[in-house]
Amino acid sequence: MNDGYDFHSAETHIEVHKFRTGAIVVATALALLIQAASPIYFSKAAILDLPLLITIYFGLSRRNPSTGLLLGMVIGLLQDSLSGTTVPLGLYGLAKTVIGYLASSIGARLDTEHPAARFALTGLFFFVHQGVIVLTRRLLLAQPEPWLTMRLVIAASVNAVVAIFLFHLLDRLRRP
Repeated sequence: MNDGYDFHSAETHIEVHKFRTGAIVVATALALLIQAASPIYFSKAAILDLPLLITIYFGLSRRNPSTGLLLGMVIGLLQDSLSGTTVPLGLYGLAKTVIGYLASSIGARLDTEHPAARFALTGLFFFVHQGVIVLTRRLLLAQPEPWLTMRLVIAASVNAVVAIFLFHLLDRLRRP
């Protein structure tokens, strides 16, 4: 009889979610279209970063750092191409690649289904995303860029609140 502690029974199983065919492509396309069109009609909508939220959601759900990294890169480069001349090609691609990798890595280790966890992680990822953009602009492009502003705090809060509702909607795209 073994009285030792069994490490395998103490581990919690974190489920890797599968999605319906085309769900990731459709969600990404809708997020990019809304992101490109909404600031034209509603100037306050520029505070919301839907492609980032899609990257975070699928990164946390799929829980595979390689696919999270690639998804972040594709979404970021597509967002760069839709942003026009104001954003250098690759700026969002680099930032969302980092976020896709981090979200997938954290999603593989933590259960991120609770709304409070989703709120906190989205806020944290938003700050990291903006940090990568600021560093890229300052170091590689030699452009002055403010870091911690009140607009950043408000944007992180708004994106985190929207993420709770958006992630709940995206949960319905999972395969049973």
